[in-house]
Amino acid sequence: QVQLVESGGGLVQPGGSLRLSCAASGSIISTTTMAWSRQAPGKERELVATITGADDTGYANSVKGRFTISRDNARSTVYLQMNSLKPEDTAVYYCYAKIMYRQGVYGNYWGKGTLVTVSS
Repeated sequence: QVQLVESGGGLVQPGGSLRLSCAASGSIISTTTMAWSRQAPGKERELVATITGADDTGYANSVKGRFTISRDNARSTVYLQMNSLKPEDTAVYYCYAKIMYRQGVYGNYWGKGTLVTVSS
């Protein structure tokens, strides 16, 4: 059984910063693509940032230049550094990982989410 647990959400003022973490645990042989998505109230879920096993990254236009995704393979953890936060960044943030849990067998896993609120 594999679990993803996010942390680091909270209330921050506009212009502030937060760092989200997501740790994978359980039967993990290796982790390939990891990502962060978010869902604001009344809106569809939006893919925010991705990072491949080769550390290639991609970002939504709405966060490019402000957010940075990174990973620590030794800890099976993915991070999202969020700077210059705006009220429109308010959402529940979810992490995702594609994980090999048995030789040659991959699964797609999502965390339960962490709330980020940007407000003065």
